Amino acid sequence: MREAMFYEKLTDGKVRCGLCRFRCLIGDGGRGICGVRENRAGTLYTLVYGKAVAEHVDPIEKKPLFHFLPGSRSFSIATVGCNFRCLHCQNYAISQPAEGNTLRITGSDLPPALIVEKALDAGCRSISYTYTEPTIFFEYAYDTAVLAHRAGLKNVFVTNGYITAEALAHIRPYLDAANIDLKGFSDRFYREVVHAMLAEVLASIMEYKRSGIWIELTTLIIPGWNDADEDLRGIASFIAEQVGVDTPWHVSQFYPTFKLTDRPRTPVATLRRARQIGLDAGLRYVYEGNVPGEGESTYCPGCGELVIRRAGYAISDNELRDGVCPRCTTRLAGCWD
Repeated sequence: MREAMFYEKLTDGKVRCGLCRFRCLIGDGGRGICGVRENRAGTLYTLVYGKAVAEHVDPIEKKPLFHFLPGSRSFSIATVGCNFRCLHCQNYAISQPAEGNTLRITGSDLPPALIVEKALDAGCRSISYTYTEPTIFFEYAYDTAVLAHRAGLKNVFVTNGYITAEALAHIRPYLDAANIDLKGFSDRFYREVVHAMLAEVLASIMEYKRSGIWIELTTLIIPGWNDADEDLRGIASFIAEQVGVDTPWHVSQFYPTFKLTDRPRTPVATLRRARQIGLDAGLRYVYEGNVPGEGESTYCPGCGELVIRRAGYAISDNELRDGVCPRCTTRLAGCWD
């Protein structure tokens, strides 16, 4: 247990957390929405510092990041807890408390220095803070990121995009890339399926962009919830007009899980349509996730030729040289070195 960062002490023993955009007001003995930050006699503590509930060596493509050190490995870690309550969370066993219960704090001791050591030993080029929401274990991620940076490793957030501008600015010198979920494009979807606010996510994405962190966006397309052309065009237009046409957009297949089992898997045809909507909006890199096909690969926006062939999380062919197409010399957006 360690004192939390980004909070304000108030009267009557209450505190105001400033880590994520919920900015929870927490009374003495209470916890924030995330379930892992607790007020004890007017001092806010993180309960998950050094407590890894998951660790694994992953291909960077699994994050998914397709334009950031492709073909490299990333040492991935997580703690319990999340500040969202997504009805379709695939990691709900470690992200959310059981109905009516307080989140149980579990995990094995894994200090930041040991994470960096393991990452280097495994031949990884980065550390990814993933599986659950990295914002809620910020102190742990921050200390690890500082050590990783000194050791020559990159740092990656796989995030729901609800961090405050203050917290993002603090970790900015050590954070190299992020995949941000843009889960839908309506207030209703975010309110009823995610239990958050769309406007805050959009603001956070723009904050990441202004910070100069390499970002890629992911939308899991759920039949009947966020698969309407209006929603998909809204997302594509937002990315193209506000974030930039060079920002990769991953449109991924949903499968029934957790509390959202009344919807079928996303038809492949829907993913194809979503990808085309993105391309029609001017986006240069739109990828289909969780299904095989040409939508997994990267094509040069200059000449249209295939430059990176993927199958799942594996790269079978990469013709780029320092991010440059060998045929037309177009430089593709991304972090290739």
